[in-house]
Amino acid sequence: MSADRPVAVITGAARGMGRATAERLTAAGWHVALLDLGASSAEPGSTDLPEPYCPATRAELDDAVAACGGRAEAHVVDVRDQAALTAAVDTVVARHGRLDAVVAAAGAVAGGPPIWEATDDVWHAMIDVNLTGMFHLVRATVPHLLARPGRRSGRFVGVASTAAHHGLPGLAAYSASKHGVAGLVRALAAELGPSGVTANAVAPGSTMTHMLHASAAIYGLPEPGSFTRQTRIQRAIDPDEIAATVAWLCTEAPGALTGAVLDVDGGFRP
Repeated sequence: MSADRPVAVITGAARGMGRATAERLTAAGWHVALLDLGASSAEPGSTDLPEPYCPATRAELDDAVAACGGRAEAHVVDVRDQAALTAAVDTVVARHGRLDAVVAAAGAVAGGPPIWEATDDVWHAMIDVNLTGMFHLVRATVPHLLARPGRRSGRFVGVASTAAHHGLPGLAAYSASKHGVAGLVRALAAELGPSGVTANAVAPGSTMTHMLHASAAIYGLPEPGSFTRQTRIQRAIDPDEIAATVAWLCTEAPGALTGAVLDVDGGFRP
């Protein structure tokens, strides 16, 4: 690998917004490490995550790597496991000699009953995957972003949600976790200060991903397109539309933008 090629780490990279971001970055000449859970089965209940959400499989992760045209590598990692996540990131940096951008796109959704009837399993899954997983990624990657000699331009990008701004009924634990993502990114930006490394987030709306299908199932909707009535554009968002903003945030261009949570939600109307 060329030492001049920028390197990114993306969690939740096997499909959806993470994969779309990986494809955009590799098309622009980056090398990308794709991190995902790599479940053995796509059936509900195949992991310890609450139904109806099904995490990405190893086959989907391998397919995402292939779609990146030889400029990507796969790492099977659960973001809830700090030691494994740190080891994967350290391997990437040792192999390529640098780390330029980090995208925290790993996430899950669960819910249904009101929060006072929610189970511990649902609460802990939402907080552990969506929020603590990003905290683990911060600990694993930010020291590498700060270790660059000379002028730094490292980027940390978190994927939040419209739920970072609104309380969504039946999804209180999910909403709490995404509010936490927004707060963590803003605090990280404040702590990075004038280092040259920035931290931002995007807050997607109803994007056509596996999580939107799971959300529709939670609400008992016939199909995820039902959510489009909550947007001004009156259609679902394509993952690549989110990836366009995430990939831009990974570049040096928005160097004066930090601590921001950018809404890419089609004009969400709760």
